[in-house]
Amino acid sequence: MKLKKNIVELFDEAKTNNSYVKICAPMVRYSKVQFRTLVKNYGTELTFTPMILADSFCQNSKARTNEFSTTTSDSPLIVQFAANNALDFADASKLIYPYADGVDLNCGCPQKWAMKDGYGCALLSKPNLIFNLVREVKNSLSPNFSISVKIRVLDDLKKTINLCQQLEKCGVTFLTVHGRTPQQKTGDSINVAALEEVCKSVQVPVVANGGIKTLQDADTLYNATKCNGVMAASGILTNPALFSGANRTPLSCVKLWQTFKNKDKQKITFQCYHHHLVFMLEKVLTKQQKLVFNHLSTFEDVDEYINKYLYEPESDFNYAYDLDDFLVCDFPDEITLKHSHKCRGCSKSVCYCTCSKYDYDATDGSFFTSYIETKDSSDYMDSNIFNEYDSG
Repeated sequence: MKLKKNIVELFDEAKTNNSYVKICAPMVRYSKVQFRTLVKNYGTELTFTPMILADSFCQNSKARTNEFSTTTSDSPLIVQFAANNALDFADASKLIYPYADGVDLNCGCPQKWAMKDGYGCALLSKPNLIFNLVREVKNSLSPNFSISVKIRVLDDLKKTINLCQQLEKCGVTFLTVHGRTPQQKTGDSINVAALEEVCKSVQVPVVANGGIKTLQDADTLYNATKCNGVMAASGILTNPALFSGANRTPLSCVKLWQTFKNKDKQKITFQCYHHHLVFMLEKVLTKQQKLVFNHLSTFEDVDEYINKYLYEPESDFNYAYDLDDFLVCDFPDEITLKHSHKCRGCSKSVCYCTCSKYDYDATDGSFFTSYIETKDSSDYMDSNIFNEYDSG
C-alpha cells in the first residue's frame, strides 16, 4: 500500500514549530522518483512530480508509463498537471489519486510551447477557467486530498491578490507563488514585497518560490514573507542537500545517488542519471574535470570516474528513505477509455500518439528535448547549466 500524508497537517506541523515546509519543485525531466527520494534524505519535506500533461496522461499508456512512477514510501507527494479544461484535469487527478497526496495545477510555466497550447501562464489571463478546473477536482475527490495551484506574480499586484483570494474561496489547499512575472528572465530578482503581500492576503498556506540557492536563502525568504513553505528548483538540482544546510553536494549524496541507480538500472535512463550528477557536481569538480565528466556516455564510465576522483574516506551515511518497492499503478479503464479516442495531433507541442514525429519510446529521454527549446525560459530552472558547459 502507498503511504499517505495529509498536506494540511504538514503545513500545520511546520507552523506549530515556527518553521516552514521545505519543498522540492516540479522540474521538467528532473523530479523523478529517484531524485525525490534522494532529496528527502537531506531535509526536503514535500516533493512534486515533473509537470505532466493531463490530456496525454488520460489518453495514452505511454504517457502514463513515461511520466509517472512511484514507490510505497514516495510520500508526501504532489502530482503537478498542466491542463486547460476541467474534464482532463479531473480525470487525470482521479487516475493519480491512489498514488499521491495531492494534485497541483500549473499556472506558472512561461515556456513558449506551453503558452501556445494554453497551459501554464496562459491560464493567468483566464481566471474563471482556473476556478472551474479547481472546483471540478475539489468536487470529485476526498476533502483530505490536496488541491493546489502554482502561479506567478502579475504586474498588477491587486490582480495577483484577487486571484489568490478567489482560489482560496474555490477551496485550494495551498498556493505556490513564484516571485517573478511571466515576462521576467530567470536571472531577475524576485519580488519579495509582492510575495509578502500575497501571504498576508489569504488564510491558506502560501509557498514562496524563486531564487533559492541555499538554506540561508530559504530562511531569509521565510522571515521576509512569513510564508508557509519555501520551494527550491535549480538550487536543489545543484545541491540536493540544500535544505540540510550543506553549501555544496556532499559526497554521501553522490554515493546515495549511485546506490539508487544500482537498485534497478531499468528504472532510470542514463541521461537522467548523468544529468543529475552534472548538476550535483557543479561546485565539486574543477573546470577541467567538468569538460571530461560532462561528456561521459555510459553508466560504467560515470561510476568509474566518480570512484576514481571523488570518493574520500568518510563515515557511512545512514539514510532514512530508501528507493523501495515500485508500485504497479492500476489506472481504471472507465476513465482511460473515455479519452483513448482523442488525439492531440501533430499541431500540438507534445503528442504520444502514432501520428507523432518524435520517438516517445526512446530510452535516452530524447523525447523531452524534442519539444522544449533549450533557450526557452523555464518555470522550473533559474539557470541553464548545460548551455554554460556546452559553450565552454
